[in-house]
Amino acid sequence: MENTKKIKLFIGLSYLLIVCLFLYFFFSKFSFEEITSYDFIKNNQIYLLELKESNLFLMSIIFLISTILWVFPFLGFGTPVGLIGGFIFGKWIGIILVVLGLTIGSTFLYIFGNYFLKDFIKNTFLKKFQNLESKFKKSEFIYLLFYRFVGGIPWQIQCLLPILFNVKIKNYFFATLIGIVPGIFIPVSIGSGLEKIIDQNEVVPSLKDIIFSPEIYLPLLAFFLLVFLTIILKNFFFKD
Repeated sequence: MENTKKIKLFIGLSYLLIVCLFLYFFFSKFSFEEITSYDFIKNNQIYLLELKESNLFLMSIIFLISTILWVFPFLGFGTPVGLIGGFIFGKWIGIILVVLGLTIGSTFLYIFGNYFLKDFIKNTFLKKFQNLESKFKKSEFIYLLFYRFVGGIPWQIQCLLPILFNVKIKNYFFATLIGIVPGIFIPVSIGSGLEKIIDQNEVVPSLKDIIFSPEIYLPLLAFFLLVFLTIILKNFFFKD
């Protein structure tokens, strides 16, 4: 238990240090007024798109590795990288890179947690989620797939809870790869839509124009539909 506390403290301090260093170097180069201006966003959008078009493979590898590191060891979640991935790479390449990066990162996190945090996870969560044990034993892959799709649990905990049921790494990887697609497709689509809106407008568009743009309101409608479906499936999945 003492080793677990030390590991958690180390991860937390490392994450905080990296964030602080990033913010320090970023704001030493750009002021807050600059990064919140529409011109700054539009100019950097053009720069990123030109960089992507000239170095698509390299940009894809860098983004993929960054996404993996965002999840492990820094415990990041999917929405920010989904928005960024959609903004830079568009809907289809973005979803492939984001889902693959999140899946690899969460699998590394699962392996790490299974090795170092197993006792802590069991002592903390086993009693609450013990009703799922029999379901996972019946069909590990299918229920893990539902578990990833349904969500409703913070991403970091969601990545570690399968430790309770000794899920095979292969099943964990492929169930995650498939199960997170619907949830991640929405922020990727929104990010892609924002890129198109910025590209088509020389001046900052109104909030109304943004919301009622098909590139934005369709993913938002899909999001609310997904929430509704998730509630229904969650009641089935987590019932005793």
